[in-house]
Amino acid sequence: MASFKRLEQIQFIAAKGYPATSSGAGADDWGIWRVDPGPRGVRLPAFPALAAAGGVARAGWTFDAGDWWLEEHGLIMEKPDFPLPAGRYLVSGDREVTTVLTVEQGGGWRLDEGTLHDVTHLPCRSARYTPAGGAGADVGSPANARLDAFPVTPGAPMPDVAGCDRQDYAVLFVLAVEDIAATDEL
Repeated sequence: MASFKRLEQIQFIAAKGYPATSSGAGADDWGIWRVDPGPRGVRLPAFPALAAAGGVARAGWTFDAGDWWLEEHGLIMEKPDFPLPAGRYLVSGDREVTTVLTVEQGGGWRLDEGTLHDVTHLPCRSARYTPAGGAGADVGSPANARLDAFPVTPGAPMPDVAGCDRQDYAVLFVLAVEDIAATDEL
């Protein structure tokens, strides 16, 4: 019988996959923010100041011009930690479904109930931006983002940014993680 340990602060999984699926492969390209990246983000109009600071945000994280993230309000965010470690997570989209997400070594994943859409927090949007076609990091930049594209409508795709390839990610809330020590004792 699995035992879960509630987290003191919600963590956030950046997941990609078909919304209607309840299992699949590819979780080795999912990440996790162990601290809420929103309050630690930098508004798009402040990007020149971030660049002038050598890419170091006030919150202490470092901007990577070759692989950067935006959220639905136009905040540049720190990257999540990759890959999401194998394990069992109690996840929710803060809607109807709260369930266990199992992530396996090698990237397989499955939900005990519902679909990826059911555990996605729809108001939260995030996307990973990389220079288009693998070109140098100076090609695609947050300076090219259209400010009028924000905020993003819940459930809508994130906006394109000139000179960048974009990969949208769903955001799942992590409420608890499996307590391996407690499970082993049972």
